[in-house]
Amino acid sequence: MHFTLPDRHALPEAIEPLRDLVLEVMQRANVAACDARQTIERLELQLVALRRAVFGARSERSIGQGDLFTQTTVLPLPPEAMQRVSYERARAGRPALPADLARARIEYELDETERAEFVRLDRIGAQVSQTLEFTPARLTVIEHARLTYRCVRADGSSTVRTASAQTSPLPKSSAGPGLLAHLLVSKYADGLPLARQERMFARHGVKLSRKTMCDWVLLACELLARLRDPLHQHILGAPVVFGDDTTLRLIVQGSSPATMTARLWGYIAAGSVRDEDGLWQAYPKAALYEFTRDRAGEHPGRFLARYRGYLQADDYAGYHALYRSRRVLHAACWAHARRKFFEIDRAAATPGLAREALNWIGRLYEIEREIRGEPPDIRAAVRGERTRPLLRTFRQWLIGIERDLLPKGPMAIAVRYVLSNWRALTRFSRVGILEADSNLVERGMRTIALGRKNWLYAGAERGGHAAATALSLIETCKLHGVDPYAYLKDVLARIGSQRLDRLAELLPFNWAPAAR
Repeated sequence: MHFTLPDRHALPEAIEPLRDLVLEVMQRANVAACDARQTIERLELQLVALRRAVFGARSERSIGQGDLFTQTTVLPLPPEAMQRVSYERARAGRPALPADLARARIEYELDETERAEFVRLDRIGAQVSQTLEFTPARLTVIEHARLTYRCVRADGSSTVRTASAQTSPLPKSSAGPGLLAHLLVSKYADGLPLARQERMFARHGVKLSRKTMCDWVLLACELLARLRDPLHQHILGAPVVFGDDTTLRLIVQGSSPATMTARLWGYIAAGSVRDEDGLWQAYPKAALYEFTRDRAGEHPGRFLARYRGYLQADDYAGYHALYRSRRVLHAACWAHARRKFFEIDRAAATPGLAREALNWIGRLYEIEREIRGEPPDIRAAVRGERTRPLLRTFRQWLIGIERDLLPKGPMAIAVRYVLSNWRALTRFSRVGILEADSNLVERGMRTIALGRKNWLYAGAERGGHAAATALSLIETCKLHGVDPYAYLKDVLARIGSQRLDRLAELLPFNWAPAAR
């Protein structure tokens, strides 16, 4: 705020008007100072966030250990009486190699000089050591010979018949299901763009152009898109759905190609349900991604139009229409709330209110770690006994400090976020099938972030939809410990002949490899 001081000669001679003018100037100065402090705090927070984004670690596990090194540390004095403690140090060594790996044995004999020293040699054992070896991938050309027969009928007539075979999942293509699965896993699970895969295949003596591989990837994903509807139906039946979204650059075709910011929405089914005997069973986890050109709220509204249950997500305004319908209940994410205090604490020179807020939230997570893996009934009981009283005290603390904070300062914004979302943030304390945060879906978005740094963008909307399909199946495989390559290779070979009413059998959590 800027204001002009009055000229000395224009000041009033009387005392009372002069006092009023001084008070007015002081009030304006206080307002300007308050605005300046808020602006400085906001800019300092942005500067720390920028430095951490460029130079620092992305993890939020610590509460700013690097910032603690500037403080004075008091080292405790050793006790007067020292007690000698003896212990056996655990022997460190290389981890054991997996027992299920293929093994080959090489036996080494004494050389001729050593054998010539003795009259008789009796073998009494062997000293075995292991090394891990790698055999590079190998490309194989499979010749599909469809045998032809001259067939003679009982009446003497004859005809020619040739055996049928499905040589490739794609029409008029030379790509086998194993090669297609390798392309999809390499690009969407390992973040290897087709340009790098082109060089890798060249080292094996095969020239595959990026255009050809791009066509194969698109066609394979469009074939696998038949599984999207049964996967969608499975997610709509989940007691809890985790939701999140992230950006994806999309090339816009026109007179001069440009890019726009599109979105990939992620939905993960989770939670627990009771079986016929009344016992809690985990609902099969599944991930489904959706590609859209923008971030309009109509997209989650359409995707979850027939869903009834809990949506665990951040406070994105596009979800609010679902919450107003009363059929979708919002369970907010404590990780998002914690992140706001974490950024403030990183920017602070000394521990302050943000550090205290982090300590409060840390106590919530300590309880969650203790009850992780327990049935929902036990989790709800423990949360009712320990978590809810802690939350009530935390809320009173937040209300108490809010009145003394700068209204537009970062700390006030963080506190208001928690208080305004309090009902959604505390819903997990009353419902045992809910989690304290939406980290499950955020972990599912990391694969997209990895790929985004490598293949950079989607060349067209068709590519965005293809990426959403491939990522959905690969992430669902990861949620169930299924090898995505083995899964995609088998499903690509079978999906063309699979009945439409039995497509759900090919979803990763129902999948059983075809007998060979």
